[in-house]
Amino acid sequence: MKHPVESPQVTKLGKLAGARATPAVSLGPPVPDQIAGDLKETDAEDGQIDLGFRPSSYFRPTALATHVLRSVKGAERRRILAAILSEGDAPLPLALAEPALPASLLRSWGTSHPAMLGGEYLPERRATEMEIARITLQSVTQDVICLYAAQARGRIRYRVVDEYGGDTLSGRARRTSSQPLTLGGLAEFFLGAWNPEPVLGANFSMPDSTLDEALDFMRGESAFYPQFDDLLRQRIRSWWAQRPDGAGQ
Repeated sequence: MKHPVESPQVTKLGKLAGARATPAVSLGPPVPDQIAGDLKETDAEDGQIDLGFRPSSYFRPTALATHVLRSVKGAERRRILAAILSEGDAPLPLALAEPALPASLLRSWGTSHPAMLGGEYLPERRATEMEIARITLQSVTQDVICLYAAQARGRIRYRVVDEYGGDTLSGRARRTSSQPLTLGGLAEFFLGAWNPEPVLGANFSMPDSTLDEALDFMRGESAFYPQFDDLLRQRIRSWWAQRPDGAGQ
């Protein structure tokens, strides 16, 4: 499988050194969230994206199920938990619902397939931080990039984080604001800190690459910006149309 950044991928895969090798498994598409409306991803049916959309707050109380899903770092654990929670009264495996997997479980969790490690190496959220948005890559290790936010001294403090100590970030990764960002402001900051274009270029520059493959390679998620994934896909289409070899035309 293609992957965006060689050295970070090796770094994360190195955590599995000595683990029992097993055949790759198909993880399947993400399970649609059926828990809370504010976690539901929506498509822009008319193609219009409201860049001026601004959520009223990031810090309102939420339902317990929503809080659990937002808090979990791992992409696959989120998918599994969403499926369990959608069953209503099904028992919830407490270990899977922890924000971070204990080090004692992390190695075994990734032995079935490296993609199981997606999101698990994100930095810990600080005491008052919460996740505002994330981008998940369909790379070998299902890398995740997140935007965290916290209230501090009457302002909102943001930071963009990756799973490699910031090695995949190329722009300003911290900022503040007096109120929640507009969708346009969020995209400018998030995609300025982590630029998707080098990743796309590294993976989809071959003549036989397709737009559908590029669109499937990354997805945006946000409990606060329903059109964040639509905007990310718009950016991918724009990049595709301007590829240097003209293949996107």
